[in-house]
Amino acid sequence: MTYSEVLQAARGCSGPYCKACPVCNGRACGSSMPGPGAKGTGTVAVRNYEAWQSIRLDLDTICENKPMDTRYTFFGQQYDLPVFAGPVGATKLHYGEKYDDQAYNSILVPACAQAGIAAFTGDGTDPAVFTAAARAIGASGGKGIPTVKPWDRNTLFSKLDEAKAAGAQVIAMDIDAAGLPFLKGLQPPAGSKTVAELREIVEYAEVPFLIKGVMTVKGARKALEAGAAGIVVSNHGGRVLDGVPATAEVLPAIADAVRDQMVILVDGGIRSGVDVCKALALGADAVLLARPYVTAVYGGGAEGVALLTQKLKGELEDTMAMCGVHSLKEITREILF
Repeated sequence: MTYSEVLQAARGCSGPYCKACPVCNGRACGSSMPGPGAKGTGTVAVRNYEAWQSIRLDLDTICENKPMDTRYTFFGQQYDLPVFAGPVGATKLHYGEKYDDQAYNSILVPACAQAGIAAFTGDGTDPAVFTAAARAIGASGGKGIPTVKPWDRNTLFSKLDEAKAAGAQVIAMDIDAAGLPFLKGLQPPAGSKTVAELREIVEYAEVPFLIKGVMTVKGARKALEAGAAGIVVSNHGGRVLDGVPATAEVLPAIADAVRDQMVILVDGGIRSGVDVCKALALGADAVLLARPYVTAVYGGGAEGVALLTQKLKGELEDTMAMCGVHSLKEITREILF
């Protein structure tokens, strides 16, 4: 298969909300929820994408001609590039009947590991979703990051026990998921956490813990105070609050504030290796792509995951070569126009 064929195949089994667009820019799905759209006006997902496109790079090929090194070390594990598949939940509801969450993760997690990256996995109201995802990560040698929602204390600790027992070496929480409509009023409840509550969770995890859904310097410092090993700068694809900035707009200030003290990842509208390079230049250590990997799985299964990852790697290498940098450490704001 080619990546174009993956997209074409995905259009035949995604929907009715996801259109498996040639470029996933948030426009076709708009405010469709259920579906992969954004909350309210549906403009935040579009803003995420367009913010990356507005950033310009400096072309500079007067430099040594040598291979590009895209290898990335993440809490002791080495990957072929600084890219992760983002966590996705309720796949049947949002993307189409072809896969439920367990089936989706059973394809995504090992396929990412085989492609030289790792997947963040989602959580849901069905406890079996997190359990199956954690087991898939354990079966892949711990190459994957189970992502738990901000449930009540007992539910959280039970899920953390499952993740640790399965061999997860890094765990995350998408704390902004408290704003997802389908979590409102549920039992057990999901909601925001204080710094003290997060500190207890981080300590209980006993492995590096990431807090996903940070959009301010203040929030990053709170995560640091709670003992988080890293954060994901994320507005949840625009799915939890309308009217917020794009992640590319807030990333530089957050990176300047805490980058020397914790790992910084970013998601939201990143669709190419060019975007990956821009994100690293703005201060991220690595990036997450969620919706594109859903399309890859729906359209091509494990082969689709491999093709998308190869595409991103090739684009990143090409961008680095044309900007005169040869390793991830050399990617700084100096390559931005």
